[in-house]
Amino acid sequence: MKVVGFAGFSGSGKTTLIERLIPALGQRGQRVSVVKHAHHRFDVDHPGKDTWRHREAGAFEVVAASDRRMVLMREFAQPTEPGVHGLLAELDDRVDWALVEGFKECDLPKVEVWRSPSPDDTERSVRYPQDPFVVAVVTDAPARLPVPTGLPVFDGWAGPVDALADWLIAQGPRFHYVPPPPGVR
Repeated sequence: MKVVGFAGFSGSGKTTLIERLIPALGQRGQRVSVVKHAHHRFDVDHPGKDTWRHREAGAFEVVAASDRRMVLMREFAQPTEPGVHGLLAELDDRVDWALVEGFKECDLPKVEVWRSPSPDDTERSVRYPQDPFVVAVVTDAPARLPVPTGLPVFDGWAGPVDALADWLIAQGPRFHYVPPPPGVR
């Protein structure tokens, strides 16, 4: 499996970029999974549904499956921040790419998504000058990056994400995931 993270400020376009990149990689014969960090309390279940009722009754895990999909829900008794490596371990081993969104401090190679500030915005800082794990930048304004870089820069808003998808495929070996030793989250 190859793994690449996507880091950037809220509203920078990470989700939209990933949403466009998934079919671009799929058209290249790649099976793609996504690991997403949620900052807020969220739920994929709905009150009154069987799975919700099982969770409310105290189940630690509920797996719901049909002939079209499967979902695993796990409840934490105490607030717990799952690590990206533990979440990657949960993925099916038949996946070609795992796209990781929101774990900006992780030790995985990542693409920084940077949107230039609007005229009434304050300057948005960038991660790539100080984050050695940033391997490329996707932006809406390559000429307006606040710090010059020798990293590959992709215009992620002007059109298809084909250039980024092609680059990821071509650079595939650098994204090959090697799980950390036991005990590292």
